[in-house]
Amino acid sequence: MANLFDAAGMDMTAKPDWSAEAHMLAEYGGMVCGVDEVGRGPLAGPVVAAAVILDPDDIPSGLNDSKKLSEKKRTALYGLIQEKAVAVSIAEASVEEIDQINILQASMLAMRRAVAGLTPVPTAALVDGNRDPDLNMPTRTLIKGDGRSLSIAAASIIAKVFRDELMKKLSEEHPEYGWGQNAGYGVAKHMAALKLVGATRHHRRSFAPIRQILSEE
Repeated sequence: MANLFDAAGMDMTAKPDWSAEAHMLAEYGGMVCGVDEVGRGPLAGPVVAAAVILDPDDIPSGLNDSKKLSEKKRTALYGLIQEKAVAVSIAEASVEEIDQINILQASMLAMRRAVAGLTPVPTAALVDGNRDPDLNMPTRTLIKGDGRSLSIAAASIIAKVFRDELMKKLSEEHPEYGWGQNAGYGVAKHMAALKLVGATRHHRRSFAPIRQILSEE
């Protein structure tokens, strides 16, 4: 049921708006959710997805692609979205699942779990990217959707803040990797710690840098 919105010719510097949601609502009625994930690239930690149904009459001001916002702004919007949205759902796919089914399929799984956790149930979904996660409802994918759709932007903020906080908590258990600052990405401090003390149970063993470290132990 997926239809890809062609991004050709679109101004990608523009801020997200309600046009994609309006299109879906006109076609399907009911409620539309925005869906996004964060954490495909890190070497450690789960991949996290969020699904959000915004109230069109009470949308928090300042929603945008989470990567374009400061940590302070993201945190403030996280609270506002939780307060004002019709529904918010957060879900994960674990490191074990990432290693078993690969990071792409784990991301799709986390998205399905996030949408399944929404109450009330949405009529249709807008998903960031170009792959349909098979949500069993009318779905449209939006390339760079977190910068185009307010609902996806809200989902991107929820997923980003939640995962960053999760990695900060894991960093208290394993401070040497600097996850509180790098969120598990393979930056210099993280790689140096891997070479010095090895991998933890939170590392994605199917990822090449981790496989290399493990082969040298």
